[in-house]
Amino acid sequence: MTRKTFAAALIDGLYGSLAADPNITIIGRGMLGHGAHDSEADRLQADFADRIIDPPTSEGAVTSMATGAAMAGLRPFFHFGTASFAYEAWNQIVNEAANIHYMSGGQFSAPVTFHMFHGVRGGGAPQHSHSPQAMYANCPGLEVVLPSSPRDVKGLIRTALKSDNPTLIINHTKLLGLEGDVPDGDFDIPLGEAEVKRPGGDVTIVATSRMVQVALIAADALAKDDKIEAEVVDPRCAVPLDKATICTSVAKTGRLVVADEGTLMCSIASEIAAMVAEEAFSDLKAPIKRVGRPASPVPFSPPLEDAVTPSAADIIDAVRGALA
Repeated sequence: MTRKTFAAALIDGLYGSLAADPNITIIGRGMLGHGAHDSEADRLQADFADRIIDPPTSEGAVTSMATGAAMAGLRPFFHFGTASFAYEAWNQIVNEAANIHYMSGGQFSAPVTFHMFHGVRGGGAPQHSHSPQAMYANCPGLEVVLPSSPRDVKGLIRTALKSDNPTLIINHTKLLGLEGDVPDGDFDIPLGEAEVKRPGGDVTIVATSRMVQVALIAADALAKDDKIEAEVVDPRCAVPLDKATICTSVAKTGRLVVADEGTLMCSIASEIAAMVAEEAFSDLKAPIKRVGRPASPVPFSPPLEDAVTPSAADIIDAVRGALA
């Protein structure tokens, strides 16, 4: 076990996958952005330069190329950068890659992995702060992965690159510097397998991506200040969703708060809340609470940006409301 940053663990997952499978290729450099962590990716270029290409900025054309390469037998990892850039390739992702297995009667698959960064990153303004995971989860044929820790991003990337389905790995730039213990060597984390990040008996907090870390901060504060023990559950994937682990936790605590950085309308938080209302309603002792962004573009102004960004205080208020 070694303590690593999220960024280093992400590259570990890619490096081990490239070493193990000659069909894996990387499309797009700068997969850690252009900040303090970008040098972590240098070892990929040093050892696998012949399998890394950096095409011009033409998301639609390059997504078509990646999907076609996947159909022909390769396993491309295509880095979009900011999640909103992938909107330029919406048709290629949701109408071609997602549908080809069904529309070909199983004759073709598209084992392509799309990687992007979502969320409020600080000064990203409306066009660079989107969290589109619910939009992709609404498209049958796509797997949607939301890592929240260094260990998870390494294991989930390795599994995504082995999947025969088109898979989106949607990370948060504010997680890149997060440190955590990561098992040495190669390991895979199955898609659709949630993890209880913090046990508790008073309320269940289901959180995704960076909101898992925010929920853990909130849970520690609730335990210290209110003597409330919150159980934090990380689905790790929106699709496939581990309903059983979530419902088991709700059966234990009787209360549910769901936190996701997407806007609340038709969000991952909304889907999880609806699922629990349908499948575990009799276990609930109080109405479900959701925490997310309001239906507003993300402002550039730092104070206004803070105002629309879900926080630990928002989760704490939701928990107190559920227990009132």
